[in-house]
Amino acid sequence: MRRSFKFLLRPTRHQQIALAACLEDHRQLYNGALEHRRTAYRKAGVSVRYGDQSGELKHIRADDPTGQGRWSFSSQQATLRRLDKAFAAFFARVRQGRTPGFPRFKGRGRFDTVTWPRDGDGCRWDSQPGHPAATFVRLQGIGHVRVHRHRRVLGTVKTVGVKREGSRWYVVLSCEDVPAQALPATGAAVGIDLGVASLVTTSDGAHLANPRHLAASAGRLAAAQRALARKKRGSGRRRKAAARVAALHAKVRRQRLDHAHKVALALVAGYGVIVHEDLRIANMTRSASGTLNAPGQRVAAKSGLNRSILDAGWGVFLAVLADKAESAGRTLITVNPAHTSRTCAQCGHAAKENRVSQAAFRCTACGHAAHADVNAAINILRAGLALRDAA
Repeated sequence: MRRSFKFLLRPTRHQQIALAACLEDHRQLYNGALEHRRTAYRKAGVSVRYGDQSGELKHIRADDPTGQGRWSFSSQQATLRRLDKAFAAFFARVRQGRTPGFPRFKGRGRFDTVTWPRDGDGCRWDSQPGHPAATFVRLQGIGHVRVHRHRRVLGTVKTVGVKREGSRWYVVLSCEDVPAQALPATGAAVGIDLGVASLVTTSDGAHLANPRHLAASAGRLAAAQRALARKKRGSGRRRKAAARVAALHAKVRRQRLDHAHKVALALVAGYGVIVHEDLRIANMTRSASGTLNAPGQRVAAKSGLNRSILDAGWGVFLAVLADKAESAGRTLITVNPAHTSRTCAQCGHAAKENRVSQAAFRCTACGHAAHADVNAAINILRAGLALRDAA
């Protein structure tokens, strides 16, 4: 398996400055390559490819030895590949008839990652293995940066990335041949229904809480954002206020991820087969505002629901659950979510009227009453087991 490991960096003050300079030079390289492509097509109708721009890197580095020339050649190639992938995704969306979204220039706050494609080429993980007290990663142009390694790295390190999140720096290792850590078989199967009142409701009737981390921090975030709005653009105080807002959002993101890991671990430890709905979260959280000619209805209510869904972090949870299930040797099944919440788990009758309220379910055909989310989770489990048996 391929897995990523993320660790906090402990750079010195000089290393922080060098890391910021590395990020800035790679951002300028990305923007310059994007402008090159735009200009070549606009003025000459020529499509510039990754190979063309990669071939010009040596000339760019030779002309700017104290700037672009001090960083790893392979990391700069990775930045050009990043732009090439953005264009590939753009043309794929055009072919599919979706909203294209042309690649954009990256502002200072929109480019926070640099990648070294191969360990040992411009970077070296565990660069001082004989050091008794700490782990270091060596980065070309920056030096040996101390790493807060809180767990063991498994497999073979293939790529090394550095990421900035607010005032913190992280190293991200992508490792191949990570061994699976299979858990003992349980013989139990469960269906799970994702919600807002409870993050997860199981077919066994358990409700796993949704802490609503964003809602809990809403007061502090609102105060920080009001303070930011009062600051003069370009001032030092505005930068500090923006950093406070970013730090609050980062804390909410970490809290949400931590809770997702704990809930997913509990499910993987207790069940051998886990079934969930194949949710299209992007479609579910789309705005209901409509257009000027055809305005939407109940826009404020839909906006509040979208905020609650995103605060619950369904996408994060499902991604964590998939990774943990694969590592533990569990079976994860996705089913079509259509009608799972309005179908009676007792007699199979499906009707909109069965769903009395958000939490209550009462079948209009047989009179079966249950918690609506538990009823949906049972339907999800049955659909998943049917798919498994038919395969």
